[in-house]
Amino acid sequence: MAGATYLYAVAIGSNRPHGRFGRPAAVVEAAIARLDAEFGLFDAAPIILNPAHGGAGRDFANSVALVESPLEPLTMLCRLKAIERDFGRRPGRRWGPRVLDLDLILWSGGTFQSRALAVPHPRLAERSFVLQPLAAIAPAWRIRGPLTARHLAQRLARRRPRG
Repeated sequence: MAGATYLYAVAIGSNRPHGRFGRPAAVVEAAIARLDAEFGLFDAAPIILNPAHGGAGRDFANSVALVESPLEPLTMLCRLKAIERDFGRRPGRRWGPRVLDLDLILWSGGTFQSRALAVPHPRLAERSFVLQPLAAIAPAWRIRGPLTARHLAQRLARRRPRG
């Protein structure tokens, strides 16, 4: 679609300090500012702190940003990975500690599937650290059929014990 502008939901996470930006929450803030500068920030969720999963070590700071871009999903993914590298992310073990993680979780173009990328993100419905911020800024975004970000966040919250 020539000339189209898409809305993307980008999950942002950090659990390692950065030499210039500091603690992970500040890294997430700097990443949001960078997304705004490169793409045009539509909205960003409050930053939440939560435990690491799968041996990633330190706790994470997470948020979700909504950005506008004319880029198609694979090109957008390449740009996000370039931002991660600019922040000092290096290839490493899966689920390991990282200074910055940017994941393309949704786009206004619907579904997208390739070897390198699946949108919506395949594990979106299992990740409260993504659904909670997403529901804060885009509660009515339909993810799976009639299910919205708000619905999925509420379902996940009911399944997980608190305490």
